[in-house]
Amino acid sequence: MKQIKAIVQPFMLPRICEALRRIEGLPGITVSEVMGWGKAKGVGSADTVLNAGCVFARKTKIEIVVPAAIADEVATVLADAARTGNVGDGKIFITELSDVVKIRTGERGAGGI
Repeated sequence: MKQIKAIVQPFMLPRICEALRRIEGLPGITVSEVMGWGKAKGVGSADTVLNAGCVFARKTKIEIVVPAAIADEVATVLADAARTGNVGDGKIFITELSDVVKIRTGERGAGGI
């Protein structure tokens, strides 16, 4: 199993969701509104917030847990759908996931996603 986290431009979310829905076997996604900065420290971003004296860019975080067999496809689809070609498009992080537990049933591993 793999965990894929993507930090993307918020206005790209509809396009990203449309692209992800086409992937066979995608178990689901979790979306959060977040803020942060990259190399530019939030300067020049169209949508910023001042918090604790720091300028942060508003971003959207997408989290997806998938079978390892489709992780590359998911990451590629995500990157293609999120890309504007401009600074601040975001990042995708892919990590190994050792276990998942479905709370309702107690299923573990791939059965839990």
